[in-house]
Amino acid sequence: MILVNDTFICKPGYSSKLARLLKDLMSGQPEMIHILTDMTGSFNKVVMVSEYEDLAGFEKSFEKYMQDSDEMKEIRQKMSGYQDMYLTGSREIYRVW
Repeated sequence: MILVNDTFICKPGYSSKLARLLKDLMSGQPEMIHILTDMTGSFNKVVMVSEYEDLAGFEKSFEKYMQDSDEMKEIRQKMSGYQDMYLTGSREIYRVW
């Protein structure tokens, strides 16, 4: 199993807005397991945690988001402008032992 952490360092005042947006949009996606916000460490951090059986599962999920289906069009429309909420981001992929 692998865990994928997508981390966003938000502009001041936007971390809770981005966390709510991600939670709302990803609630129907079984691979998305947590949306986290900082309590210590770097300020304004939002982490989206997802879980996959293996890297192939992650790639398959990523391909799903690239499709032009009605579901993906709706998600992309709701995500419009989310890039304006954060300053930087990163992705970390971990193997669970």
